[in-house]
Amino acid sequence: MNYIIIIPCLNEQPYIANLIDYLIADLNISVTDSEPLLVMVDGGSSDGTQEIIKSYAQKYASVIYLQNPAKLQSCAINLAVKTYADNAEYLIRLDVHADYPSGYVSTLLLEALENHADSVVVTMDTQAKTPMQAVIAAAQNSVLGNGGSGHRNNLAEGRWIDHGHHALINVKAYKQVGGYDESFSHNEDAELDYRLRQAGFNIWLTGKTNIVYYPRATLPALFKQYKGYGRGRAKNIIKHKVVPKLRQCIPMSIFPLFLLFILGTFCWPIAVPFSTWLILSLVVGILIGHKSLSEYGSIRYLVGLAAATMHFAWSLGFVLGVYDYLFSKFVKQGKNNGR
Repeated sequence: MNYIIIIPCLNEQPYIANLIDYLIADLNISVTDSEPLLVMVDGGSSDGTQEIIKSYAQKYASVIYLQNPAKLQSCAINLAVKTYADNAEYLIRLDVHADYPSGYVSTLLLEALENHADSVVVTMDTQAKTPMQAVIAAAQNSVLGNGGSGHRNNLAEGRWIDHGHHALINVKAYKQVGGYDESFSHNEDAELDYRLRQAGFNIWLTGKTNIVYYPRATLPALFKQYKGYGRGRAKNIIKHKVVPKLRQCIPMSIFPLFLLFILGTFCWPIAVPFSTWLILSLVVGILIGHKSLSEYGSIRYLVGLAAATMHFAWSLGFVLGVYDYLFSKFVKQGKNNGR
């Protein structure tokens, strides 16, 4: 079976060699093997990542270094498919900031064949290497943090879904819908999944393998990440004119409620919804941390703060995404009126 493995990367010096070594060992790739292709798409690293990839490319015929001037992951995958996937049946996308179990790639391929799936997605088991990462991971693994998202929870059995963490996609299906939308810096996977489903392709969430994901290590980094997610989700909803799910509507309201909270100085009842959300988040987070992070001392009680950071940042990003759309529409209308 012909497939291509695509790995977008940018400044991944501490991790990139371990991932390449894992793939070489797990797929039993020799120095002279030309398949499968491992295409490392670099967005302009300046920390030694490029040199590490090129050293592997000089030794292994199947390791390819490809430069991605656009830097975005969506552009990286599209470029790799356009350049190297003409004869591939499947593309497999790997992320550098994750650990993969033995047989990960072979399991994805087998799941695609057995279930006649056009795309196979996986669940994410969020783990930690530092105490703060443990707090953030506990938030992301809980319903408080993920709202019951299917690919954020381990499964005993696979099932058909509308969206999940990207792992394998049929190249013909990918090309037919136009690949990733390169205007998306976040949420490009959900946007592509929507077009795949609209075109009649199916998406299988496997219960036979998953990835271990390591979250951001600080709350500011987490805030930046989730603000980007919110902005991307707004762009996705606006582009396809879809109604958001309930688990998206709840965090979507947090920043508007925060604005009401500020106005609550003059009218205290309108400050109640935001205050209630914040208090509930902190209290539920304390209960989660107390139960699941006993080895981390007092920092375990910050799980609610991590979840609140995710909600607030996502909501702010969503509002900014809507603003971006309205502002661009206003400017475009102004130019048309000025003609």
